[in-house]
Amino acid sequence: MTTMTARGPQRRAPGAVRRGLRRNLTAYGFLCGALICFAFFSWYPMVREFLLSFQKTNFVGPPEYVGLDNFQTVIEDSAFAPAWINTAMFSGLALIVGYAVPFVAAIVLNELRHARAYLRFVVYLPVMLPPAVAVLLFKWFYDPGAGLFNQILGLAHLPALSWLDSTSTALISLVIVSTWMNLGTGTLIYLAALQSIPSELYEAAELDGAGLFKRVWHVTIPQTKLILLVMLLLQIVATMQVFIEPYLLTGGGPENATVTVAYLMYQYAFSFGNFGGGGALGLMLMLVLMVFSAVYLRVSRDNQI
Repeated sequence: MTTMTARGPQRRAPGAVRRGLRRNLTAYGFLCGALICFAFFSWYPMVREFLLSFQKTNFVGPPEYVGLDNFQTVIEDSAFAPAWINTAMFSGLALIVGYAVPFVAAIVLNELRHARAYLRFVVYLPVMLPPAVAVLLFKWFYDPGAGLFNQILGLAHLPALSWLDSTSTALISLVIVSTWMNLGTGTLIYLAALQSIPSELYEAAELDGAGLFKRVWHVTIPQTKLILLVMLLLQIVATMQVFIEPYLLTGGGPENATVTVAYLMYQYAFSFGNFGGGGALGLMLMLVLMVFSAVYLRVSRDNQI
């Protein structure tokens, strides 16, 4: 193997060729491992779900193709419309509560001078807990009798609330759980983005007499706009697939106030034994998220975000 230089062709040493080949083989090996994982755990389930949504099967005998019957069945279900409304409301509330809180927490941690490492650990601690453990912990917090939240309300001489048993508080209760569980990941991502901002920009803002809020508005937010928009998309996609909170805390109640599309999909597949109906709901949700993501990326590109 040769390369061209000013003095003419130069032969590459055999050892360098072997090292380059070995390095490339290692890289391709890691790439193949990732592709295999994606194929088995992401792409195959999506293809299987697409096929399943047009089938009627119990996974014992051969599947029967039923066309759009599964879609008609789930659309005519009385829980279909509430599931989509609750999912949209959950995503909206999660944006109001859960989108701003990690960013504010990251700004506070970035401004601190003492105990920064300890507070980062405290903020990230909920992420290290298994989701089921975190949700069941909040189930005790929400207990209408001896729950922590009602005890706090009692100390403040406020009336106790039926957090999970009232249609007016059940959904926001799930949003609080979700926000607490995912606070650490968002905070650390924002904190990494904040620490990449040149300190000269803050120094110039301080010389101009800008306070904390003006520095955040004129320096922090413009410098982190890209990561803020990426996190916005990721959060909407994640919250539209909410499942574990209604599954473990409310079971979709009270009065279908917390049933979501993902939870209804689970019910069709594993409670009703209608895997085709569950697949049809999953395909609808996937298409909605794909359309939303495509529109979001198009608008972002057109506005040069």
